[in-house]
Amino acid sequence: MSLSDCKYGSNTHTDYTHSLHSLPMVDDYGKRPIRRLLDVSEHLDIKWSLTNFRSISKVKVVSFLMGLTLTFLIMASYILTWDRKGLLLTPSPSQLRPVVVLTSTAEAPSGNNLIDMLLLARMISSKLEYTPRKVPDEKDVVGTDSHLFSVIPRHFLPGIKSPCWYEEFSSERSTDLYRRNLFTQRSKTFKTVCDHMRTNFQQHLYHRGSKVFRLRCLPYFYIIGQPKCGTTDLFHRLLLHPEVKFNTMKEPHWWTRKRFGYIRFKDGFQESFPVEDYLDLFDLAAQNIQEGEASASTMWDNQAWSYLHTDREETEPPFLAQDFIHTVQPGAKIIIMLRDPVERLYSDYLYFKMANKSAEDFHQKVVDSVHLFQSCLSDRSLHSCVYDTSLSNSMPVRLHLGMYIIFLLDWLTVFDREQIIVLRLEDYAANLEVTIKKVFDFLRVGPLSEQGEAALTKRPLSNTRRTADRNLGPMLPATKDFLREFHKPFNQKLASVLDNKAFLWSNS
Repeated sequence: MSLSDCKYGSNTHTDYTHSLHSLPMVDDYGKRPIRRLLDVSEHLDIKWSLTNFRSISKVKVVSFLMGLTLTFLIMASYILTWDRKGLLLTPSPSQLRPVVVLTSTAEAPSGNNLIDMLLLARMISSKLEYTPRKVPDEKDVVGTDSHLFSVIPRHFLPGIKSPCWYEEFSSERSTDLYRRNLFTQRSKTFKTVCDHMRTNFQQHLYHRGSKVFRLRCLPYFYIIGQPKCGTTDLFHRLLLHPEVKFNTMKEPHWWTRKRFGYIRFKDGFQESFPVEDYLDLFDLAAQNIQEGEASASTMWDNQAWSYLHTDREETEPPFLAQDFIHTVQPGAKIIIMLRDPVERLYSDYLYFKMANKSAEDFHQKVVDSVHLFQSCLSDRSLHSCVYDTSLSNSMPVRLHLGMYIIFLLDWLTVFDREQIIVLRLEDYAANLEVTIKKVFDFLRVGPLSEQGEAALTKRPLSNTRRTADRNLGPMLPATKDFLREFHKPFNQKLASVLDNKAFLWSNS
């Protein structure tokens, strides 16, 4: 219906206009007298037109109002339906505008593709103020793996930074030394190292009376996280310091997976790697301490508990990796490398080989993951959702790994703040020398020689992005804005705990 139809009525428009034409125009005003009386026929025509206009106008106005009311009721019913499905459509401010899921077919966005980030951010912020986890009693931790704590003593040799001790060695083992080590069966590099160590192993034994001992050591420090945050590059550059000796495998994943019998959780249980096999990784470094271990999964990966205790009703792991590390090694030093969680997630997505990778596909996977996490938060605590193995396995991208503050707070429940250094990849990339010096000071090792510093700075970057992945370009601006709003509450809490606004990543 046109505007003229609503105002005048379509059937009367022509007649009424014709009647107006019989009146004097503005230009003729004053040139001839105005007729004060209309003839009878003309008067009847106008009267009939006005009567007809009033009756038709009322009908159309009523019809219009009824149609508007019906449209409102239909829209309200759809909104209520979406709300029951958990799709939040509450209007948000311009700075927290709803995010539209982009599809390859460029379909028009629908209500099903909207997430109210303001409401979700408020929910996350409110749930971030939770009571710290209750640290399990040491006797309960020891009771979960009596063999582990029988092999590792409670006290270590004095005068050595690394936790080392003498272990009695049986000559019967020298014939098959390292042969049964499960790491050698899965790593050609470590097998080669073991073959070399076997040839001069006897020279490193200690004789005391009739007994023979070997030196055993645990790492002095752990580079624990996070994935795609530069831990591989840091690992290789620290190796250039003469006082730092790593195990021969960067990421053994022993504390989080292999000691429970899992290598890849999707492959199911395989075979438990005993603690003796893990200690063998440090034999090469035992004579030149300090050594370190760099599994970037140690900070966050506690998924094994859900596979080991399928009959338990807990929604959170009763023991975390740090509980065991602290029990055997309360003085350990912890190195954490982080980066903007938005960029970390995209780098993580590109790292894994899959078909049809694209910025649009990443966007869709991000939104799907946020929907899953939002659904979990509506019923459970933030802490339990972050550690929920089923949820993490369901997410198309590893969204939860960027919630750094949750994992850091759990590490701070067992280790003192002075034992943990938290670095940013952005600072590491911008000023390598300054960041590396911080790490050396933290580990209390001497400065590098000029030649050592030159070698450290000239070393090419490790684990860089593949050419094909670089060609995909950056993530979509809409994806970046969406993820930035999602991670904002986590980053704010992290910056507050570390008393460093750089961890807001607001200028990234």
